[in-house]
Amino acid sequence: MRTIIETAFVICIAALFAACKTNENTDPGLKDALDGQFLIGVAVNPYQTAEKDSMADVLIKKHFNSIVAENCMKAGPIQPKKGVFNFENADQFVAFGEENNMFIVGHTLVWHSQAPRWFFTDDEGNDVSRDELINRIKTHISTVVGRYKGRVDGWDVVNEAIDEDGSLRKNKFYEIIGEDYVRLAFEFAKEADPEAELYYNDYNLYKESKCQGVVKMVKAIQEQGVTVDGIGMQGHYFMNSPAIKNLEKSIVAFSEQGCDVMITELDVSALPNPWEATAEVSFGAEYEEMLNPYPDGLPEEVDKAFNQRYFDFFELFMKHSDKVSRVTLWGLSDAYSWKNNWPIRGRTDYPLLFDRDYQPKPVVDMIIEAAKGK
Repeated sequence: MRTIIETAFVICIAALFAACKTNENTDPGLKDALDGQFLIGVAVNPYQTAEKDSMADVLIKKHFNSIVAENCMKAGPIQPKKGVFNFENADQFVAFGEENNMFIVGHTLVWHSQAPRWFFTDDEGNDVSRDELINRIKTHISTVVGRYKGRVDGWDVVNEAIDEDGSLRKNKFYEIIGEDYVRLAFEFAKEADPEAELYYNDYNLYKESKCQGVVKMVKAIQEQGVTVDGIGMQGHYFMNSPAIKNLEKSIVAFSEQGCDVMITELDVSALPNPWEATAEVSFGAEYEEMLNPYPDGLPEEVDKAFNQRYFDFFELFMKHSDKVSRVTLWGLSDAYSWKNNWPIRGRTDYPLLFDRDYQPKPVVDMIIEAAKGK
């Protein structure tokens, strides 16, 4: 009798497990629901592309049809010393995308913030000449893009070149080369892989001055016969900004310039926006406590407002799916978001679609249900 009962129990458990697996496989993911509207992407790290995190692996494959390299393709990590390239993590990233039939985005070729120091100086520590820096940019782009020719679908060619007032940022590329560096970067990328899509990527593009600065820059580049396929609007948003109407205005403006619009680096912080606060960093512990108000989880009302805020953004993106070609989350799980360490280390933030236990937040089902009706 005991053997019969035990056998029956095992059969029941096996059947239940099979049913759960079936539901897991048949329930639509974000990529299924949004099919025909835009690609849904996620920034991934080497631990994930090595498939060492099984829970992350399941979510990435179920919900996303595009990936972007979070850090491994930036100039600093990929060429830390002149002529010395480290392609291990980048190779793994591209292979992961290919194996899972994903749209692969390389990030980023030219960016002042994570360019290695050697890029701009000679052996004596002095600034290199204009011609030398142009040559270094070309060599870097030709080597990196050329290695993945025909395998990486799109590249963030230049990142964050426009200042808040709409003028070109006075970074080292600008100081040594001048405004031509942006056009040259796109030229070099096009030469290295004529079939890859080429993007300009920046934040705060919902602001009128910055939006118009990007439109002006891209138009000038295009008028010189150089290709800019798309504009990536970094989506590091807050509960109180940006206004949906301002974001919508920029999406339309970039589309009218003949560019695909992509929402890149999307995360929505439920914590106070430091740039709206009156406190200063010098206030120390008081300031830190103010910017980390929910270390043990979001209160019910805040959580409800957060999910609605996220949905409002996706509702806008779906409204303009004829202009928006891709929406990419800047990370998979709250546990690994960069927002936990910005603007102060040790914050507990909740900016992504999946929580620290890899569980989908209510907004995921909200998006899927809304997409079904489109």
